[in-house]
Amino acid sequence: MNQYQLLRDIREVLMYYSAIGIERIPQSLYKSMEEVMYSIEGLNPSGDTDGQKKEKLLKSLREEIGECTRCRLSERRTNIVFGEGNPDAGLMFVGEAPGEEEDIQGRPFVGRAGELLTRLITKMGFKREDVYIANVVKCRPPGNRKPLQDEIETCIPFLRKQIEVISPKVIIALGDVATRALIPDAKNISRMRGRSYRQGKIYIVPTFHPSYLLRNPSHKILTWNDAQIALKLLKEV
Repeated sequence: MNQYQLLRDIREVLMYYSAIGIERIPQSLYKSMEEVMYSIEGLNPSGDTDGQKKEKLLKSLREEIGECTRCRLSERRTNIVFGEGNPDAGLMFVGEAPGEEEDIQGRPFVGRAGELLTRLITKMGFKREDVYIANVVKCRPPGNRKPLQDEIETCIPFLRKQIEVISPKVIIALGDVATRALIPDAKNISRMRGRSYRQGKIYIVPTFHPSYLLRNPSHKILTWNDAQIALKLLKEV
């Protein structure tokens, strides 16, 4: 339905109310009509910027998660690590799961691997607050093991909602777990990295997880090459 049809329909509704003697329309209906009109005219009745609207939506999502007990990871966690950064970011990083330091602070990528990720973000020309950082699962797996498939399936709807709200141009998937969560039928990270994969309007660029790079520093150059792919996409899309 185009905007002109919407306007005609609204006019017909108002004429009907007038014909049956209703001088005031219900507040809920007025609000709905107001929102439609603002949408048609490209205006924002709340006065919020896109970033502010997205921030509110992310806050609502965090409230929806609550003190989550949906899977076994809740049993030993200290804090839920929801994610942080610019809600209107063009670039998003998705990791695997919180580690020990992240679990303590309730923030993503603040341990040794996080320091390495922050250096990558800086080298790419951004600050941490310019991008958005999240994980596939929001609670730390015991002993920093990989999250199990049922844990991923329980938690990933929240990541998908975060991605939907933020609507980044590019997501850098950090490691196997994030890559497999974001790309159907993904293979080993060594086979997936080095190129981009389009999922809807978003490009996914897989690369090694920072914790892997701490153990294999010679592969940092490969991650930097992947970052170059992401930077090129950010300029093009």
